[in-house]
Amino acid sequence: MTVFEDLKWRGLIQDISSPDLEEKLNKGGMVFYIGTDPTADSLHLGHYSSFLITKRLALAGHTPIILVGGATGLIGDPRGSTEREMSQEAIIKNNFEKLKEQIQKLFPYEIVNNYDWVKDITIIEFLRNYGKYINVNYMLSKDLVKRQMESGISYAEFSYMLLQGLDFKYLHETKGVSLQVAGSDQWGNITTGIELTRRTTGDELYAFTMPLVTDARGNKFGKSEGNAVWLNKDKTSPYELYQFLLNSEDEKIIEYLKRLTFLTKEEIDEIEKQHLEAPHLRIAQKRLAKEIVTDIHGEEEYENAVKISENLFAGNIKEIPVNDLLIGLKGVPTFDLIIDLPIIDILVNNKICSSKREAREFLQSGAISINGEQVKEEAVIINKDYLLNDQIVIFKKGKKNYYIGKI
Repeated sequence: MTVFEDLKWRGLIQDISSPDLEEKLNKGGMVFYIGTDPTADSLHLGHYSSFLITKRLALAGHTPIILVGGATGLIGDPRGSTEREMSQEAIIKNNFEKLKEQIQKLFPYEIVNNYDWVKDITIIEFLRNYGKYINVNYMLSKDLVKRQMESGISYAEFSYMLLQGLDFKYLHETKGVSLQVAGSDQWGNITTGIELTRRTTGDELYAFTMPLVTDARGNKFGKSEGNAVWLNKDKTSPYELYQFLLNSEDEKIIEYLKRLTFLTKEEIDEIEKQHLEAPHLRIAQKRLAKEIVTDIHGEEEYENAVKISENLFAGNIKEIPVNDLLIGLKGVPTFDLIIDLPIIDILVNNKICSSKREAREFLQSGAISINGEQVKEEAVIINKDYLLNDQIVIFKKGKKNYYIGKI
């Protein structure tokens, strides 16, 4: 397949600015950019899915530039619903530095900050050199702006597409950029840059957008959706990332393999065949998790995530270091543990079971375990000998319900 055919097969092209772009992408040699605003101190999985295009096009002979918008981040782009809260300048600056460091490790290409060329533009210059060339009716026709007009949009957010258009023009004139790539929600901003450059220089620029990565319900992987999976392992551990990917929906998993990995068509076709034959084995999900966790965090972190997962599934609690165990059980109910009490009292006092009668039923049926070991006797005393690393005791009720007792 040609580069363009591969991108189409992977579902990575939604809007395209010109039919000529297919030939240019296949030929190689373009300088292109993709950007994000530093609204957080870490990238998330939604960014990762978009920024992978830098590696794909670099392999095809193109030159990537990644823009982190220190200027546009201070304004905020319209999202088609409500106005964004204004971020403080110090926070945006700190976020930029954190993102720059993170991006350089994952995507080792040139990074630029639009604050560097926007900060000295006066309001008169902005209106004369940029605002004069873009018609308000043109801006109002953009989908996100049109939708947000219903709830109200400030002049600051309304001007965002002109700022992004300014970026495209500036990077074209100073770094030879002729292509911008972004998620589909940026199409209006991108075409503003193409129009601004055409009207001021006569040069033709190019662009294509990628569909946003979503789950089966249409929710995108983004911070504004409240479901961000962070690439910073202090915010989302490699194990949590592994589990998130392992739990990918069957109906979306092949799409994710195409869009989020570099596996070939032949490899993905074979995985799809195995997945359809035995979806319960989660072969496709496991391969997705391996590819992404390894790419972001390295092979050692991936293998550790698998080990934690397998030990938890098998109930081998004592095989897992306490710190990893706490990561693996992040979010489960936790309570202050009073030791030297019978197990039945601990189960009832901490609402693991609703009554002593229920607790006895669970104990007698073998559905209660402590640190991975089955307990059946209600008179068993939970003392300091049960503490893992002198800190915690892990209780399990049934197949999946974990509880952490901390002293």
